[in-house]
Amino acid sequence: MSSIAIRLAEVDSRIRSAEQHYNRPPGSVQLLAVSKTRPAADIREALAAGQHRFGESYLQEALEKIGQLRDLQIEWHFIGRIQSNKTRDIAENFQWVHSLESHKHARRLNEQRPRKLAPLNICLQIQVDTEDTKGGITPDQARNLIAEFKELPRLRLCGLMTLPAPVQGVENQRIAFHRLRLLRDQLKSPESSLETLSMGMTGDLEAAVAEGATIVRVGTAIFGPRNPKGEHGR
Repeated sequence: MSSIAIRLAEVDSRIRSAEQHYNRPPGSVQLLAVSKTRPAADIREALAAGQHRFGESYLQEALEKIGQLRDLQIEWHFIGRIQSNKTRDIAENFQWVHSLESHKHARRLNEQRPRKLAPLNICLQIQVDTEDTKGGITPDQARNLIAEFKELPRLRLCGLMTLPAPVQGVENQRIAFHRLRLLRDQLKSPESSLETLSMGMTGDLEAAVAEGATIVRVGTAIFGPRNPKGEHGR
């Protein structure tokens, strides 16, 4: 059993234990393996161990790996900051985007999503605390952006994502995730159920599961320490 396979099993055990401890349905939390800065060989190793969802933040690096791994069935998630000159490549090569923050980028992704592909799954990145360096939009901005999705048929609004400031202790970590869950409950409607809550990483996934996470984004606990170019998944 490879080292990556062993660590994947350990992370899965943490998730399932948290589901049980916090009375979540078994299997209700999905693992997104954050493979940014990692070579394609590491992704192949993780895939061989049963992991099919991978998150990338740096577009050029991601496109190289997507090209190298086209022979494999991989669900690619873009979790980095979106730039206008990169929306076409994101729309054409990913199944999920976790970091949408603007009307302009929403419209560009919708226009550039190929008709032969299923609608692009979208999470809005929400700022739940005052550490605005992590990005994200306010609740009011989210309301306005959600209203626009009825005009964007090539996008599928799935839910919300957050990247809160790191704090110590599960109870402290739960505060920001609780805010996101409450916001989701306020924003959801029959047209937009916002079932997805993308939150929680290596150091705080138990707190995220406690507050309703449906996707946790874990990199370090699977692949080991990385060059910290970005923090949308650790």
